[in-house]
Amino acid sequence: QVELAESGGGLVQPGGSLRLSCAASGFSLDYYAIGWFRKAAGKEREGVSHISRSGSPYYVDSVKGRFIIFRDNTKNTVYLQMNSLKSEDTAVYYCAAVEDLGGDLLKYDYSYWGQGTQVTVSS
Repeated sequence: QVELAESGGGLVQPGGSLRLSCAASGFSLDYYAIGWFRKAAGKEREGVSHISRSGSPYYVDSVKGRFIIFRDNTKNTVYLQMNSLKSEDTAVYYCAAVEDLGGDLLKYDYSYWGQGTQVTVSS
């Protein structure tokens, strides 16, 4: 059974940090790109970051310099380190996987999705 499971969300003060994990089961992430998305209340889902099978990262402008995406294929897990968090980062964060066949990952439709983890940035 193919599954993605996010963890690591929670409540953090502005300026704080969280590390989200996306653990895959039922398949190997070796050949997959992983994306992190978020959905804030009243807003559309937004792509935050992705990492290719070769480890090339991408970040949306609003998180550049604050978030770091990295993968550990030995653990079949991708991480999103979130630093200098702001209230506008509050959202449910989802990870998703798609087989990486090359080209522009921003144009891919992701195949597998996790259930999401809540991140709340508030004092």
